[in-house]
Amino acid sequence: MKHVIVGNGVAGVTAAQSIVRADTDAEAHIFGAEPYPYYRRPLLWEFIAGQIEQNDLYFRPAEWYAEQGIQLHLGTEVTALDAAEHRLTLANGSHTDYDRLLLATGGRPFIPPCEGTDKEGVFTLRTLDDALAIKAYAQKVSTALVIGGGLLGLETARALRTAGPDVTVIEFFPYLLPRQLDEEGAEVLQSLLEAQGMKVLTGATTEAVLGDVCADCIRLKDRRIIEGELVLFSTGIRSEISLAQAAGLETNRGIVVDDQLQTSAEDVFAAGDAAEFEGRVYGIIPPAIEQARIAAANMVAPESMTYSGTLPSTTLKVAGAELTSLGEAVAEGEEYTELRHADLAAGHYRKFVLRDGRVVGAILLNEKERTRPATQLIERQVDVSAYVDRLLDDDFDLRSLL
Repeated sequence: MKHVIVGNGVAGVTAAQSIVRADTDAEAHIFGAEPYPYYRRPLLWEFIAGQIEQNDLYFRPAEWYAEQGIQLHLGTEVTALDAAEHRLTLANGSHTDYDRLLLATGGRPFIPPCEGTDKEGVFTLRTLDDALAIKAYAQKVSTALVIGGGLLGLETARALRTAGPDVTVIEFFPYLLPRQLDEEGAEVLQSLLEAQGMKVLTGATTEAVLGDVCADCIRLKDRRIIEGELVLFSTGIRSEISLAQAAGLETNRGIVVDDQLQTSAEDVFAAGDAAEFEGRVYGIIPPAIEQARIAAANMVAPESMTYSGTLPSTTLKVAGAELTSLGEAVAEGEEYTELRHADLAAGHYRKFVLRDGRVVGAILLNEKERTRPATQLIERQVDVSAYVDRLLDDDFDLRSLL
């Protein structure tokens, strides 16, 4: 059985590993457009900061794949899919066939409408080549702007600050991390960032990148001018669906999959940032790994596993702070009860979101010891009604509820 995987990211490599472990006779191929073996994207900001070397990014050396029985095709872009013929076309004009296919094509950076984004000194961060270019450019400038106060934006802003330039974060929403934090928690995080020497502007829309050939500042919608010789857009990703779309597969925001992670085409599966399950593209690593394992299982043994969604969990380590956002952390509505405790001076924040007496979401800033039990409370749907008045107490052990 020949299994082909398009995409050399975490979903693609996880699936390949799962396939060869489940079926030692399987033929597994990974096609990656980049020239590098799989590297850990969440560490790119540490590489930019100079805290690790390029070799530290790689999950395994290229020869490891062959030892595992995985055939790795680097620098090989797949340009077309013929699902009826079970055939892929490569950029060099050659073809390869497959018995079962996994589309793990990931995502691409999204830049909102803005003038001047073609100037020198304007970047996005998605690939190792992006990181290499940003790292080199950061050594030549004294000011940098990060457009977007999400997870990657804040991590990269901290990396740039470590590398040397003065950094300002520009966030469109009224507060940082709007997908993971509420306003009160964001206030605690922002104070920590500013104590580390970073500037933060919220509720600000970037209208144009200014400069002759190179960027030297931006203009906001309210006409303010903010200086910055390096401008990094960290304004989200969009699923890379062009290959699937051109092949006639069902797509929406992502490649639509069922609970087997199968697409609308027979023997074609999708996982990771490219996949959309029940109207949702997760865009974070834990679901990509879970989807890849389940897709791989169903490629080897059809209908052997089902996928029911992943508990959203994101962790950010920046400026000496550790933030974890779980489940329906920013949900709003009459059916939810919110419990909050903030200590601005100490840089601590904890919040629990309850529905029908059960914890369905949590925000934990510098509350590491509560992260695992909070996750388990959500996963096990434990009724905590009798302890609502004590959940936020410093001396209350969440593990006692499990």
